[in-house]
Amino acid sequence: MQTKMKQLGTLTLVGTLFAGTCLLSGPAKADTAAGETTFKAKCAGCHGADGKGKAAMKTTDMAAADVQKMSDADLSKIISEGKPPMPAYKTLTPDQVKDLVGYIRSLKK
Repeated sequence: MQTKMKQLGTLTLVGTLFAGTCLLSGPAKADTAAGETTFKAKCAGCHGADGKGKAAMKTTDMAAADVQKMSDADLSKIISEGKPPMPAYKTLTPDQVKDLVGYIRSLKK
């Protein structure tokens, strides 16, 4: 009986340490390489391959201060839901959107 109690205590301790480590590690970081791939496939046609925007289309420079000061949540919402004249990209997964936001952040001047 005492051996089983020790084993249970050890398992509880290991489980608690594992859970604590997971919680302290924070959210997963954006994969900017994957974000760049998505950007080139979905965004570059209007915003340019370098993200600087296209004057003829009057599209936004992704490196501009007004874009970079937006929260990740606001950028994610615009990507997912659109903002006229930009279409919504509802087919992107949450991870793709996160990676795309990470890539946009990497364009900061």
